[in-house]
Amino acid sequence: MQLRLDALEPHLAKGLTGLYVVYGDEHLLAQEACDRIRAAARDAGFTDRSVFTVERGFDWSTLLGASQSMSLFGDRQLVELRIPTGKPGKEGADALKTLAAAANPDVLTLVTLPRLDAATQKSAWFSALADAGVALKVDPVERAQLPNWIGQRLAQQGQRVAPGDDGRRALQFIAERVEGNLLAAHQEIQKLGLLYPQGVLSFEQIHDAVLNVARYDVFKLNEAMLAGDVGRLARMLDGLRGEGEATVLVLWALVEEVRTLLRVKRGVAAGKPLAMLLRENRVWGPRERLIGPALSRVSEGALEQALAIAARLDRQVKGLTGLSGHARGDWRNALPPDAWDGLFELAMTVAAPRGAGAAAAPARPSRGAAPAAPAGRPAGYPPPRGAAPAPGRRPG
Repeated sequence: MQLRLDALEPHLAKGLTGLYVVYGDEHLLAQEACDRIRAAARDAGFTDRSVFTVERGFDWSTLLGASQSMSLFGDRQLVELRIPTGKPGKEGADALKTLAAAANPDVLTLVTLPRLDAATQKSAWFSALADAGVALKVDPVERAQLPNWIGQRLAQQGQRVAPGDDGRRALQFIAERVEGNLLAAHQEIQKLGLLYPQGVLSFEQIHDAVLNVARYDVFKLNEAMLAGDVGRLARMLDGLRGEGEATVLVLWALVEEVRTLLRVKRGVAAGKPLAMLLRENRVWGPRERLIGPALSRVSEGALEQALAIAARLDRQVKGLTGLSGHARGDWRNALPPDAWDGLFELAMTVAAPRGAGAAAAPARPSRGAAPAAPAGRPAGYPPPRGAAPAPGRRPG
């Protein structure tokens, strides 16, 4: 059966199943789930442990032999099988189906896998494992859920933030500095537990202790753009730049999202159902929830303008000169000299399109300060028509 991560503890309290499958790419949460299963197994008398890692040339008969044998000392045993690729191959698939069908009350089996695509989750071998035991899917903590997750982790060590706006600001501060790096987030939370006593943590204590350990994913950048979260968008671009991400990859990711929006918007205008258009364009997960508001916020003309910006930016990031508009004195079509500012401008055509009543980018807040209220034209934009040109910097 399939089990949610938050249902694992109540399940273990009722008793163990003979087979567990833990799959997902969030290493911290997967490791914690496996640790809880191991601890419950030890408490239930599974004191012997064998670990197998599937690599090229793996002998599947050794796994099947271990799953059917008793320990040398007669102890019940925990057999762990790790499949780092998530692809057992034909021989492995057959062995896993045999493993699922061969129950042994003296053996508890724990299979760990990375994130699996939909086709793999429907495969015969995975279905056999899930039907014979418990399949535990480890989903990542999405950015919108991160402040609550941090609050829950603080509560587990007897700490909490102040109620109201101050507490929300403190949790948001932590979230901004650990986004995309859940293991580091866990370590920063543990550090707060070591530095300060149980009880209420002040914003100043959190500000002084929490390091900026965020790691950004190019493809999460699209979520910030769709959500119209200009502050996060700017932080992510600055973070990707600091991590040495290639501008060509960032541009490609943004352009693919703009093209998807344009196809969906034109399809809706032609009378096609939105749900069908989202399936056709492979839009799911957080993007599925965000694309509706984005379609309402941005016009077809703005999306076409974004593609025009992208075409000029593509030549810029490839090192072609004299094509950004500056050299020709064409300020209406000019891009900022810095390609990263141009990427910000491209993303802003969707996040906060001009002329759509959207808020402009906030100024960069000082460390520990509350985010500034949106005001003014974002840095990095070409000057308004008729104004003196002045290159700008993207806020972060």
